[in-house]
Amino acid sequence: MTTPRTASLRLVLLLRVSTAGQIDGYGLESQEKDSRKWARTVGPSLGGVRIVKVCTDGGITGKAADDERPGLHEALALIAAGEADGILAPNMDRIARELTVQEATLSVVWAHGGRVFTADHGEHLADDDDDPMRTFVRQVMGAAAQLERGIIAKRLRNGRKVKAANGGYAHGAPAYGQKAADKELTVEEDEAAVLARMREWQAEGASIRAIADRLNAEGIPTKRGARWHPTTVNRLLNPVARQAARDQSARTRTAERDETKRRRADRMLSRLT
Repeated sequence: MTTPRTASLRLVLLLRVSTAGQIDGYGLESQEKDSRKWARTVGPSLGGVRIVKVCTDGGITGKAADDERPGLHEALALIAAGEADGILAPNMDRIARELTVQEATLSVVWAHGGRVFTADHGEHLADDDDDPMRTFVRQVMGAAAQLERGIIAKRLRNGRKVKAANGGYAHGAPAYGQKAADKELTVEEDEAAVLARMREWQAEGASIRAIADRLNAEGIPTKRGARWHPTTVNRLLNPVARQAARDQSARTRTAERDETKRRRADRMLSRLT
């Protein structure tokens, strides 16, 4: 176990909320209250605990690495500079939601001689070659928590897919010609009229490019207020092209998420040197 640098343990209090819903649920005030209660109750057995700084990440996912989270970045910097002896958080989920980010964060703290505490667990001891079970249990618990969150997220996604398949509004920006009202899709009259004209022009033999040029010439904006391009028109008038664009967007999002995970882990681990 690392020896505290001071008689009174100097800890950075780390808080995080990722959505507005959490602010109404386990929000920042509740997190700080639970953490300070732990410090008052358990602190004396540690020689005293002094909160030297409250670092907050508001509206930031726990999957993000420290350079994407100002609060976590500041907490790690204080430990690296010797101005704090460790981190205190209400639970491990506030430090990180993803196992790779969790482990990288803990490694950074321990590499600088810091300690990690959570109000619901106490101290998370640094890895010890003579006690491999310690690492195993922590990582299994982290993986289990990540699995639970993943299952909940999947259930929500499946619910949105079922709603969309049944013709309901699930999520995302409404298509051209539609608008969202009270969580349901309704017709956007002006856009629907433009879309009908586009189909008429297509039936008359106008090319996709000609339709785009005509829309721009008449000063009709796209859904986002931009100029029309042939690809945009094609997605609206060609169901096959529209589905292909959706499939490509899904593949791109998946690749971007995977790459983001790798970059976050690499950046966190680079701070060990």
